Formats: sequence, structure tokens, C-alpha cells
Amino acid sequence: MATILDDRGQGRTGYAKRISSHLAAALVTFCLLQIFIVAKMGGSLALHLGIIIAIGGYAVAARALERRWQMLEQGGLSRGGLALRFRRDLLQLWGASLVGALLWIPVAIIFRFLFG
Repeated sequence: MATILDDRGQGRTGYAKRISSHLAAALVTFCLLQIFIVAKMGGSLALHLGIIIAIGGYAVAARALERRWQMLEQGGLSRGGLALRFRRDLLQLWGASLVGALLWIPVAIIFRFLFG
């Protein structure tokens, strides 16, 4: 876990690459959780289309985060400042991925209640 959160043995150029790896893993987790939850809740075509839209929105946000880290690395921040921002962004990224996918549970319940 220490190698995930710390920048040991890497230069300053490692953060953008590492955030990209976390974005890819979080996107896969986000997609699989959404598909699993909607399938278990008896998902309809409308819910599956909603998954496609949610994944598209996630991809746009992920690209913005990647650009942010490319710019942060080029800035004059200290190593400690970058490490702090990296940990904060990781917590937000994984929190949003897991909570965002779990939001399909109430959506599916409401959809089933309204449309049978």
C-alpha cells in the first residue's frame, strides 16, 4: 500500500502516469459494479442506456483529471505538495467510483416501482 500512495523511487513525472493507472482500474470497477447491480435489480433497456451515459460522463471527468495532473507536474509544486494532492485525488476518485456505482441501487428500485 505504501508504494501506491508514496512516490518512492520515482521522479516527479510519476504522478500523471500513476493517476492514469488508477483511473483505468477505477473505471473498470465502476463499470463492473454498475452492470452487476443493474443486472441483479432486473435491469431494463433504459437502465442499461443510463449505464452507457454514466460511463461516458466518467470518461470525460477522468480525462480532465489526467490533464490536471499533467499540469500539476509541470508546475512548481514541491514533492510533498504533489504527494498530498495525489492522495486526496485518489480518495476522491475511488470514493466516487464506488459510491457512483452504488447509486444505481435506489435508481433501479425507483424505476422498478414506477414501471414494474
